Amino acid sequence: MTRIEVEYCVPCGMLNRAQDVSEAILKQFGEEIDEVALVTGDDGVFVVRADGEVVFDKTEDEYDVDAIVRAVKPHVSAAA
Repeated sequence: MTRIEVEYCVPCGMLNRAQDVSEAILKQFGEEIDEVALVTGDDGVFVVRADGEVVFDKTEDEYDVDAIVRAVKPHVSAAA
């Protein structure tokens, strides 16, 4: 099964954004994943990883919860 990490910048106040992404992933995939972990960071980081592989990085992608969930989906399907 899949482990998701949402690393977010604490000083930037990105906790709400990280929680929104985590909630959307849990609603979409529920018991198909092992874990969604919030990982604290700094320096403006906002990165989502599926089993260690980056599926979203705010330095490269525009923030869109639905797009992040879609990027996670192949990792969940592959693990099933």
